[in-house]
Amino acid sequence: MTLKKFRQLLGYQAFMLLGMLVRSLKRTHSVALAHFIGDVIFHVLRIRRSLVEENISIVFPDKSPKEVRCLAGQVYRNQAENIIEVLRLPLVQTREDAEALIEIEPGDFLLRTRDKGKGAVMVSAHFGNWELLGLCTGMLIAPLTIVVKRLRNRQIDRQINQWRSLRGNKMVYASKAPRVALSTLRQGGLLTLLADQSDPDEGFFTPFLGRTTSVFLGPAFLALKTGVPLFAGMCRRIGGGRYKVEMQEVPTDDLTGSKEDIEELARRYTRVLESYIYRYPEEWFWLHDRWKRTGPGGEAQGT
Repeated sequence: MTLKKFRQLLGYQAFMLLGMLVRSLKRTHSVALAHFIGDVIFHVLRIRRSLVEENISIVFPDKSPKEVRCLAGQVYRNQAENIIEVLRLPLVQTREDAEALIEIEPGDFLLRTRDKGKGAVMVSAHFGNWELLGLCTGMLIAPLTIVVKRLRNRQIDRQINQWRSLRGNKMVYASKAPRVALSTLRQGGLLTLLADQSDPDEGFFTPFLGRTTSVFLGPAFLALKTGVPLFAGMCRRIGGGRYKVEMQEVPTDDLTGSKEDIEELARRYTRVLESYIYRYPEEWFWLHDRWKRTGPGGEAQGT
């Protein structure tokens, strides 16, 4: 066994042991554990703390250093809570379990999709608890096909995908997404993608949180190519260990499948995603270097 495989095995075993622990705890206790872990990572280990505080300071220049630190500390608590919630996914077994965790406001989503037997693209972000968003939306509305990114630790990757798929959702890796996504939408399925990451191919740049950066065009292409509606679904904390899911349709009626219109739709849903981040910044995943691929002009103008 190579050193890499040995490390991955140890990581997987630690992951599974932690999962057994948190699933044996009451939910209030597991939340307290998550906050403790978040505080340790923020105050002691300081993993990516400088990057998080720098990003927050740039996006919110009016915040004082103390306000930035407080916000960053809450970000770490929330992300640790997300990890704990992933480990607790097997406990969400019934519709009642899902309803106890999440309040969904589908708006026109059902009228425009399931009730018409029509598919839809739902974009979201690394915001709130995106894993519970996928699992509970699939249980409370209709099963989803979710585009996921393969994790480096393949054993952990397989285990999380198994949990994600327990209640009827299907997972598809990004590398296989185009073919599966088109088929899913044409058959009336619901496709979900996280649309707040940068595109490594750097084919399209648009303003995002005050800076010009690369954005994936995939969700816009798929929606316009198949003629289905596109919704932004965002999951945020509302206290008491509960979450609220809000779904907002992004207008497409005035758009065609042209390159210019695909880019315009990407701008539209990017603006929706960033509006939530501006309102609830503690909910977003600030720990990744989102602006490592910055377009011409650096800082965005007119945002």
